[in-house]
Amino acid sequence: MPEATSSQPFILALDQGTTSSRAILFARDGSIRGLAQQEYTQHYPQPGWVEHDAGDIWQTQLAVARAVLRDNGIPASQIAAVGITNQRETSVLWDRASGEPLHRAIVWQDRRTAGLCATLTAQGHAELFRARTGLVLDAYFSGTKLKWLLDHIPGARARAERGDLAFGTIDSWLAWQLSGGRVHVTDPSNAARTLLFDIRRHCWDDELLARLDIPPAVLPQLVDSSGLITTLATELLGAPIPLAGIAGDQQAATFGQACLAPGMAKNTYGTGCFLLMNTGDRAMNSRHRMLATIGWRLRGQTTYLLEGSVFMGGATVQWLRDGLGMISRSDQIEALAASVPDSGGVYLVPAHTGLGAPYWDPYARGALLGMTRGTARAHVARAALEAIAFQSAEVLEAMQMDCSARLRELRVDGGGAANDLLLQFQADLLGVPVVRPRITETTALGVAYLAGLAVGFWQDEAELTALWRAERQFAPGMSDDQRATLLAGWRRAVDRCRHWAAAD
Repeated sequence: MPEATSSQPFILALDQGTTSSRAILFARDGSIRGLAQQEYTQHYPQPGWVEHDAGDIWQTQLAVARAVLRDNGIPASQIAAVGITNQRETSVLWDRASGEPLHRAIVWQDRRTAGLCATLTAQGHAELFRARTGLVLDAYFSGTKLKWLLDHIPGARARAERGDLAFGTIDSWLAWQLSGGRVHVTDPSNAARTLLFDIRRHCWDDELLARLDIPPAVLPQLVDSSGLITTLATELLGAPIPLAGIAGDQQAATFGQACLAPGMAKNTYGTGCFLLMNTGDRAMNSRHRMLATIGWRLRGQTTYLLEGSVFMGGATVQWLRDGLGMISRSDQIEALAASVPDSGGVYLVPAHTGLGAPYWDPYARGALLGMTRGTARAHVARAALEAIAFQSAEVLEAMQMDCSARLRELRVDGGGAANDLLLQFQADLLGVPVVRPRITETTALGVAYLAGLAVGFWQDEAELTALWRAERQFAPGMSDDQRATLLAGWRRAVDRCRHWAAAD
């Protein structure tokens, strides 16, 4: 394996997200030395469906990788390694010979397979999937998306059985492109999100594949989250840089937050919100509908996490901006919300694409409740921010009941972590400090760490832990009675939204 040298002072992290592709350069002290970002088009072909053009994803990711090197005057020869972190569960099916996708990528938010999941549950298969994969049988995950593609693209299943097609989440798609079509791989953190992977035996599960009628030949090879995977095709960036790290975005953020010991937890406020807790070397059997998942596989050793997923986090603010025109920029939400002392009794339940943990209700729909003639834009804006915190608080409550341990602090990151009002309300609801790090780009930082460890850029986890620094701590200041009243109101509001789309 190539070792980083003093003439290679940077790691390049490719952070492929739900709404944009980014490339970030990190130095040895974990600081950011360059960033480039490009948004791409979201496609909504019908209600509940969300798609991306996989070609757009690749072209924007390549463009920002080139831009961050060019704009900072850094030649590819100074990059010790590249890491990929990606929106998870989003599914691509492509032709191995041509490299062309057969269909738009089906995004993690997409709900088109909710009916299939309900049928499989009614047939009694939910416990099998949960026991093997640690996941709830839900349209969120990749397996039923792949089945849909094979069922609805003419001739796709026969071609897949012949080995002509490749399936992957976005990490697999990018690794294929970066290698010039030489490798078809994924890491355990992404494989664990497919409904097809046994997280304890560390292999694709033949019985689960049979349940979904998926040919094994279509699946990628497993590689560790940290290790030499391949080298980039030289013509892409100008040098055959090692690709040495892969991790799903939330697992990468957990690693970047240095939540490396059991019991440590982080919450990412992105398009959705994702709260993950390190459970060490064992997969937790959740009693409260949390997900057991793989965090990373490093030097052959697997670290497990407990996860709760909120589908509408920052997407709620985007909806106020793009759907309602209430604000023109997302960063205006804090000032508008802060112009009133509270939400005036208004609750916004952003179940626009169903509810994630702990409800897992694909038929829930969004609602705005508690309005009076005195309700103004600012109350709705505040209710939107509070909804993000309410959802995360419910996830953490369920997680702590599973673990029978009280959290000492919650580390936070993502775009929403810049919002002081949100983080203070989150601390108030949780009753524990919320800590924002100096570097909030922890998703990219985490996969940079994984790639850097593989090539000796950083030596070990202790060195990474020492690099983590807090920027601000938000201490809880709400009374127990006020907290209980607010949470009770939230739960009443959620109850009004449950099963709405299935009411007829």
